[in-house]
Amino acid sequence: MRSIWNGAISFGLVSIPIKLMNATESHSISFRQIHLDDGGRIRYRKVCELEDTEVESSEIGKAYEEADGTLIPITDEDLAALPLPTARTIEIVAFVPADRIDPLQMDTAYYLSANGVPATKPYVLLREALKRSKKVAVAKFALRGRERLGMLRVVDDVIAMHGLLWPDEIRATDDVAPDDGVTVRDKELDLADALMDTLGGVDLDTLHDDYREAVEELITAKAEGHEAPAAPAEKDGGKVLDLMAALEKSVSAAKQSRGADGEGDGDAEVHPLPAGRSGSRRSARTAPKEVGGKKSTSTAKKTTAKKTAAKTAAKTATKKTPARKSTTKTAAKTSTGSSAKSSGSSTGSRTAAKKTAAAKKTPAKKTTAARKKASA
Repeated sequence: MRSIWNGAISFGLVSIPIKLMNATESHSISFRQIHLDDGGRIRYRKVCELEDTEVESSEIGKAYEEADGTLIPITDEDLAALPLPTARTIEIVAFVPADRIDPLQMDTAYYLSANGVPATKPYVLLREALKRSKKVAVAKFALRGRERLGMLRVVDDVIAMHGLLWPDEIRATDDVAPDDGVTVRDKELDLADALMDTLGGVDLDTLHDDYREAVEELITAKAEGHEAPAAPAEKDGGKVLDLMAALEKSVSAAKQSRGADGEGDGDAEVHPLPAGRSGSRRSARTAPKEVGGKKSTSTAKKTTAKKTAAKTAAKTATKKTPARKSTTKTAAKTSTGSSAKSSGSSTGSRTAAKKTAAAKKTPAKKTTAARKKASA
């Protein structure tokens, strides 16, 4: 960076030699004027009105024009001889909180660099004092022929100065503010707050000039003989007829956009699972046991029912025919013997099943024996 001004920072009896450099630069694309018929360059030439001749920059000076058109010449020597303490000095007049400075006043920004080794210690002293106090310095300085107001603050490890407009250079807002008759409802404010929270913050370092990039693409395309890039389709415009509906749609669109980008900063919303779905792995492991238990229970119930039916049938048959009684006893003994033999090699459930089967067969045998005796 090139120094554009040399001077000193002064606060109290402390003087810090510094160099002033521009802290910003413009990246906007500039165009030249051309003659449409032949593409010739259009240039502005500085011509003296009295002689009607073109003059060079070294022959041009300054003058102040009176109301009647009279010109009063002013030289650089005249300006340098003005009795101003700020001619070569940035004079700090106060230290104030940063929020006391209206951003409307801020103008061009500059970096202040220590000019020489002796200036390093007082430079660092002022920098650290500004950091610790969390204040900014208000100063007056003269640059390019006029006295200006400035604000000194710390950027990283450098003291930066913002040129400030004088308070009387800020226009009043009386003619710009909307009518006072408009009222805003609380629901509209709540939706506006929700939209602000949804959009969230932004990293300023990621922002860039889309217009400049589009112009550069256009220039490249024309230089290479290609067609100019097509303009994107315009979004539907028009009046906002329903402010509430527009706010609600904006909040919904912002939430969807942040969700698609994976940048949502809000708290995750926990939804309970429907009944039967929670702990699916645990249910899958437990299910076979539950089913098995149900099967054994139903089998036991069926076996008991069959036993009861067999006993009832046996009693009925005994009452009708005396011979059936002996047959039933024989069948019972046979059933008991077979049950005893199988008890050592089978489970209790199988024994119950065999007893049930024997009980089922008994009524049939009783009936057959009774029929034989009747026929005899």
